[in-house]
Amino acid sequence: MAAPTHWSHVWVGAETGALKGVNLRHQRATNYTSGSALRRGEAARALCWGDPRETELLVGGLDRCVRLFSTEKGQFTGSRLCAGGEGPFCGLATLGSSIVTCVESGLIKVWREDGTEHLSLEVGEGLCRMRQDPARPQRVGTGGRENGLKVWDLQRPEQPLFRAKNVRNDWLDLRVPIWDRDLQFLPGSGRIVTCTAHRQVRLYDPGSPQRRPVLEATFGEGPLTALAVVPGETSVVVGSARGDMAVIDLRKGRVLRSLRGGAGGGAGAPVSPPGAPRGLLRPRPVPAAAPRGGGAPVPQGLPQVPAELPAAEHPTRLGERGGAAPPRGGEGGGGGGRAVGLDGNGSHPPKTGQETEDLGEGRGGDHKLGQKTVILA
Repeated sequence: MAAPTHWSHVWVGAETGALKGVNLRHQRATNYTSGSALRRGEAARALCWGDPRETELLVGGLDRCVRLFSTEKGQFTGSRLCAGGEGPFCGLATLGSSIVTCVESGLIKVWREDGTEHLSLEVGEGLCRMRQDPARPQRVGTGGRENGLKVWDLQRPEQPLFRAKNVRNDWLDLRVPIWDRDLQFLPGSGRIVTCTAHRQVRLYDPGSPQRRPVLEATFGEGPLTALAVVPGETSVVVGSARGDMAVIDLRKGRVLRSLRGGAGGGAGAPVSPPGAPRGLLRPRPVPAAAPRGGGAPVPQGLPQVPAELPAAEHPTRLGERGGAAPPRGGEGGGGGGRAVGLDGNGSHPPKTGQETEDLGEGRGGDHKLGQKTVILA
């Protein structure tokens, strides 16, 4: 019998091919892939929602297959091979009924619903991340190693709409290397924020004549691999390969707060939506086999859902410890992976017989989970 999915707040794709749903209220995880079906070739490299109602989840695997998971049926219902280019997926999105894929060699393809190819676009080698603009889905941003930030319109792909210019030489008059690991669009202002393997967080404004960053900040001692926008678009959360996380103010370019001591590199940086208890989505070590740009989740349009979940009995606040320590790996040898975070429309525990994983309990006052949020990793 298929496992119910309405209780899952976060979806995680593991490097073993496992897909898990995590209930943050009960702090439990359910594995929706049986142990006998786990294959390293199906390791999740990209996730995105397949429809606006969030009843379908697209999982891009290491074998270049995009698998369709039904959150209503709790099982995979189809797959298609998206060949072309070299390297694993570094981006996945939907455009109407079509699927947009991107691989590390820099090839973006748009696939029709019947599986035929609609568009093929070369954006440059060494790509680390492709993200879709939630306000204008036909636009995507790309960035990678010696492949600076570019914004493309998939309806007019001849030339990029915006091409970032490298920063000026350093104090030794040496060229500053380019290595964008992740990026996010700020739908309210049209600006774009990136994080790099050289510890920089940069803010670009395509609407201004300046193609260089309008703001730059640095954080930590390791490469920044994950990026997420905080509601309000005045700050971002970044995660590093050393497991550190920080909140960066996009107005003044300073670090508002930082969290250190996590084990393993950051594969995603989910952000709790307004109304959710502070610390409910507290940082957990998420190891990744190939941390190319972050795993997390991208806000892919943030649907407003009026319904709320029942109050959490023991939410954990930032800085507190509570209950059992989180497991190092996933259920059934799941390992690390990328996550899609969302507040579900229910909070029922899984039925008896399903593979579940207890993530430990927290402490604190009573709070309610907020609105739905999709965070792709």
